[in-house]
Amino acid sequence: MNTQSNDSQSSTSAAVPPKAGIARRLGLLGLGAVVLLSGLGVAGYWFFDGRYYESTDDAYVDGDVVQVTSEVPGTVLSLSVDDTQLVTAGQSLLQLDPADARIAEENAEADLARAVRQVRGLFAQGQELRAQIEQREQAQRTADDDLQRRGGLIADGAISAEELSHARDAVTTTRANVSAARQALSQTVAQIDGTTIADHPQVLAAAGAVRNAALALHRTELVSPVSGVIAKRSVQVGQHVAAGTPLLAVVPLDNVWVDANFKEVQLERMRAGQPVTVSTDIYGHKVSYHGHLVGIAAGSGNAFALLPSQNASGNWIKIVQRVPVRILLDPQELTAHPLRVGLSTSVRVDLHDASGQLMSTAVRNVPLPKQASAGDDPTVNERIASIIADNAGQHAHEAAKLSRNAHGNATILAGRP
Repeated sequence: MNTQSNDSQSSTSAAVPPKAGIARRLGLLGLGAVVLLSGLGVAGYWFFDGRYYESTDDAYVDGDVVQVTSEVPGTVLSLSVDDTQLVTAGQSLLQLDPADARIAEENAEADLARAVRQVRGLFAQGQELRAQIEQREQAQRTADDDLQRRGGLIADGAISAEELSHARDAVTTTRANVSAARQALSQTVAQIDGTTIADHPQVLAAAGAVRNAALALHRTELVSPVSGVIAKRSVQVGQHVAAGTPLLAVVPLDNVWVDANFKEVQLERMRAGQPVTVSTDIYGHKVSYHGHLVGIAAGSGNAFALLPSQNASGNWIKIVQRVPVRILLDPQELTAHPLRVGLSTSVRVDLHDASGQLMSTAVRNVPLPKQASAGDDPTVNERIASIIADNAGQHAHEAAKLSRNAHGNATILAGRP
């Protein structure tokens, strides 16, 4: 009885393992199939699509930080802006004390008027010397005639030898006077020949001093060179600042970009113009920016570090270098979701089209505006012209005529009638 029971149990236990083994094998086969299919899927994705993308989260928003510095020394009278404030190009930022610059401008204008009158005197002196030469030439001709008449009378005894000697001395004196007048005219003509009062070197130098003083006065008011947000303000009202001192900065946030630091092994197929997708930590993955790659930096960050590493001595461990890659973003997307300089981003570059160049010739969406020069202020030019006209007097036309009459001056200096 016991023997039959044991046989029954043995047959039951012998029948179970084959079923469990089959199930186990099927499970392993299914798992292997899933792993194989997953591997094929991953390999297919990488071969057909994944290998054409490179990504990194070592990327940050960057932009221009336009420093505002004083070009002239002075004391700050008023301050119109503060950090985080939005300003527009041309908006007044701060005002320096203009008293010294205004006094310097008045002195420069007085020097210009003085220079015009001095040059006007030179032209008048030229006219006077011409008249003196004519007068002395007439006196010389008279003396020559007197000497010639007395030379014919000396043989008849009509005049004494002393009187003839006096006539000869008069001829010598008149000739010397003519020569001295011509030399004086030559010296005067050398200072005014080929010029007018308005374009005389002395007047031009004085006019340049007026422009310089007006420029210094203009620079006492500092305006924003670009539109942006105020940052790094370090100036206070009442502070005396020297020329070249950084006072504050303006950051134009409408023209920021992304500097993505890719490993050197990721750069092989990167070219300018490739499309890029960017996500930021500030907005998360719900906001994506689209842009394009504009160029790869000239070297790694280590190459431009203040203290670059020296690998030629001691033990050496190879470290994969990262190279900055610049990416420009869509301006409309930046307007809809503004960014700040220094924010962290994640970057994904599409490498399907690798036919572009390593460097682009255009690296900005919106170039920074050219600053207008205050040296060509029309009001300053009008003021200079007014000072010259007021001090040139009624002889300005005659002086200009004299300066252009080079042939006449040459004739006078040569002594030809």
